[in-house]
Amino acid sequence: MSKEAQARIKINKLLEEAGWRFFDDENGKANVVLEMNAKINEKELKELGEDFEKSGQGYVDFLLLNNEGKPYVVLEAKKEEKDPMDGKEQARRYAKSLGVRFIILTNGNLHYFWDLKQGNPKVISTFPTPESLEGYYSFNPNPDALVREKVDTDYIAQTQKNDYDKDPRWQNEEEREQYIKDENLKFLRSYQLQAVHTIQDAVKRGDDRFLFEMATGTGKTLLSAAVIKLFLRTGNAKRVLFLVDRIELENQAKRSFDESLKNDFNAVIYKENRDDWRKAEIVVSTVQSLSSHNKYQKLFSPTDFDLVISDEAHRSISGNSRAVFEYFIGYKLGLTATPKDYLKKINPEELQEKDPRAWERRQLLDTYTTFGCKSGNPTYQYSLIDGVKDGFLVNPIVVDARTEITTQLLSDKGYFIKMENDEGELEEKTFYQKDFERKFFSDKTNRIFCKTFLENALKDPISGEVGKSIVFCVSQKHAEKITQILNEFADKLYPGKYNSDFAVRVTSNIDMAQQMAINFANNNLNGHSGFLEGYNTSKTRVCVTVGMMTTGYDCQDILNLALMRPVFSPTDFIQIKGRGTRKYNFKYTIKEDGFTDEKQEEKDNFKFFDFFANCEYFEEKFDYDQVLELPKEKGPGGEGPPEPPSIDEFTNVEPDPLKTLQENPVGEQGMRIDRELFQKFEEEVKNNDFIRANYENGNIEKAEEYILENIFNKPEEYFNLEKLRKATKLNRRLTLREVLDKVFGKIDKFKDKDELLEEEFRKFVSIYKPSNEKIPQIKKFLQAYVDDPEFREIVDSNRVQRLATYPGFSMEDLDKMGKEWKETIPEYVKDYVHLNTYM
Repeated sequence: MSKEAQARIKINKLLEEAGWRFFDDENGKANVVLEMNAKINEKELKELGEDFEKSGQGYVDFLLLNNEGKPYVVLEAKKEEKDPMDGKEQARRYAKSLGVRFIILTNGNLHYFWDLKQGNPKVISTFPTPESLEGYYSFNPNPDALVREKVDTDYIAQTQKNDYDKDPRWQNEEEREQYIKDENLKFLRSYQLQAVHTIQDAVKRGDDRFLFEMATGTGKTLLSAAVIKLFLRTGNAKRVLFLVDRIELENQAKRSFDESLKNDFNAVIYKENRDDWRKAEIVVSTVQSLSSHNKYQKLFSPTDFDLVISDEAHRSISGNSRAVFEYFIGYKLGLTATPKDYLKKINPEELQEKDPRAWERRQLLDTYTTFGCKSGNPTYQYSLIDGVKDGFLVNPIVVDARTEITTQLLSDKGYFIKMENDEGELEEKTFYQKDFERKFFSDKTNRIFCKTFLENALKDPISGEVGKSIVFCVSQKHAEKITQILNEFADKLYPGKYNSDFAVRVTSNIDMAQQMAINFANNNLNGHSGFLEGYNTSKTRVCVTVGMMTTGYDCQDILNLALMRPVFSPTDFIQIKGRGTRKYNFKYTIKEDGFTDEKQEEKDNFKFFDFFANCEYFEEKFDYDQVLELPKEKGPGGEGPPEPPSIDEFTNVEPDPLKTLQENPVGEQGMRIDRELFQKFEEEVKNNDFIRANYENGNIEKAEEYILENIFNKPEEYFNLEKLRKATKLNRRLTLREVLDKVFGKIDKFKDKDELLEEEFRKFVSIYKPSNEKIPQIKKFLQAYVDDPEFREIVDSNRVQRLATYPGFSMEDLDKMGKEWKETIPEYVKDYVHLNTYM
């Protein structure tokens, strides 16, 4: 059989599987026409080249018809050895001559779907069904509308209650906070708003893949709701698929979308709405349920979703999960706190030549590449350091606790013992930190861990009991031991209060573990607190787990985390630490003698108990420049190759006293793992004699030209000003001159936007010397005019009535300041201030 015939057989089967009919049957009339004459004129034939399938006539290989029997899809088939894209222009001419919008390019093995209204062909793994194309045909995306859409902080609140700002309680500032709480109104934070705007900018550039790298606790689901509304409202998506990686996150996402968007859009969980999911605009599913037995191919057509959002995106781009993600042809958005960079320090040419398959696999697993961020810069980034600085997140107090034995396990020499072998002879053995609870067992050490934790844990500020906590263990067996020890101690410390409910094991082999984690977050695991009647906090104070509660778990009132295990993955470490970074307001309503009072305490930090020097490892020892190893191939059970059973096991029965206990609050600079300081650029510039000589001799422009031509945007590191700005966590634009001044010591740090605004105000006062009573309003006006384009537009257009709803400067402020300053300040800014610096 010829290769051309083989390709045709495969294509026929794919069409039939997708529901297209070559012959009339009980489902309807045939809707596939073979060798349709497209009536291409002689001039167009010549433009197509000599080969033109060696036919000399313009025949469409397969023409797919709609329900009315009209041309719908041109399918251009090539031989197996040919690239389907070879027929791209030929198919375009066929489609135009027939008035057809859709094209499929295929060689039987590789297929592209091309909507002539939406740019480029996109790879598909199955053919779209007639039903899905019928819905897709009415879909006419308009990227310009998305780019122009006005997105403000109340973008979600407007959907929840479009007249919220007309309510008297909103207009009364004293009642506004309670009104927002009562109505559960959602407002986008400044960084969330900025993230949405970066999507608009990216679409304007023609991008269709985006990556948000955002710290745990920064509200990625609310941000997703804003992005979803943006695409649906502007007609650039008719349906959205939101992928999560755990079952409990399905319900969490569904609840969040219902709270935010239900007045305009319907959200469903796929497994609960298998028969009517098409009625919803937002479909939520775990990626595992769709990838199992390739169900996604049977359940959906590639054109069913126009926007796919992947939560914990670094997990969704390997194995079967990757297949689900790539199946759909729409826009793709990835959300992650921990992207994987598998191309770091790799020489592409060398690896392609040495091992092409390894190079291909690295590209597929690299988060940045997958989401169209080939330079290594995400579409938008907001780190833990940013969140702490802006007051939205909290840093930990690191409790570094080591026993005599763990200190030795952590040392380079390890813990040395003599033990009997099978022949009864003494042998010398050495154990290291990775051996704890795998080869080296010590009940005494575990008891010291638990005792130290209970004696030093942060207490609930309302009830005074041990604050809600999560303990991470080495294994299921280890978690069982720790749970038992914690409950024994709790029974002695708080007699009659818990009855073995103080600590609960939440691991994958425990029935209802997912629900237990949800109940803990909802403050109802095993009931409510026995310390304070009517106080809404969980009776169970500690969840003991291995890896279940590491990602996507939202429990804001966590006050303690404990690592009773070594961690070697920076991704795991960041995710675990992120469970405690959310802010929380502890509240308790007191009712006595007919009076009601409310006690409130703000969470401003949490304790991070580290019994294996994990923080020290990631601060001082971990190689952040290492080339990430490719994950090992999965074994038959899907969990990777099993470890061989250890024959060198040892159970310690000697006492293991605590050796060190130190509490180290993390400052604003954060942990090293949270900051990627861009030191390489600084070193490269400092070590360049040409740049140094020109800078020191005052030839700054020559130094800048050299950097632009020889260092910036090169494949090795892709240095550029935007990357430098993100590395320094600066909230404004950088100039190359500033960077050079910093590198060569002329300035010791970059001034942020607020510092520059303060300087600008001081300069203005020194020049114009306004009277003291007007200074507060002048300062607000000047800084708003410099920093906010909306405010500039209000002032420049003289539409001051809009100040009635502007949050930063009111009509009352304008009256106090005086109209003369309303004219003077804009003139000063236009003459003296470079507005680009503040963008």
